[in-house]
Amino acid sequence: MFREMRKHKRQLPQEEIPAILARASNGVLACCGDDGYPYAVPLNYVYMDGKICFHSAKEGHKIDALTRQPKVSFAVVGEDTIVSAEYTSYFRSVIAFGKARIAEGEERIKALEALVEKYSSDQPEASKRETIDRCTMAHVVVIDVEHLTGKEAKEYAEQRKAK
Repeated sequence: MFREMRKHKRQLPQEEIPAILARASNGVLACCGDDGYPYAVPLNYVYMDGKICFHSAKEGHKIDALTRQPKVSFAVVGEDTIVSAEYTSYFRSVIAFGKARIAEGEERIKALEALVEKYSSDQPEASKRETIDRCTMAHVVVIDVEHLTGKEAKEYAEQRKAK
């Protein structure tokens, strides 16, 4: 169902992908937008329990697109170092494919707690709890991941091979 990576020698080992998803601070959600145009939007997210979770306004382009067609992809650049002398960058990236849905109940609360912890871990616990309790104006969207693939610059792949 999902294509194999063309440059398979640069494919990241599956066991390294969760760390990149956990470490990165933002990703780009790609879905089918209005009139068949692709719609890609950067957003903050959390990776938990093998799923990608983010919050969203209850109305708008993103929610309309996800409601119409839940199949999405989500791209994260976990590392990107510009190497000017080589006219390139050394990178590690991940692409996830899956289906998006609105989280409910305990799953919604758990995702909100994880989002608050990831992006505001230095805030007082009472403040974090208040933020979670007040968050009734937003949906929490979960991407049930069906396929994950990671890729790295050839220089990183060669380093890995040399070890």
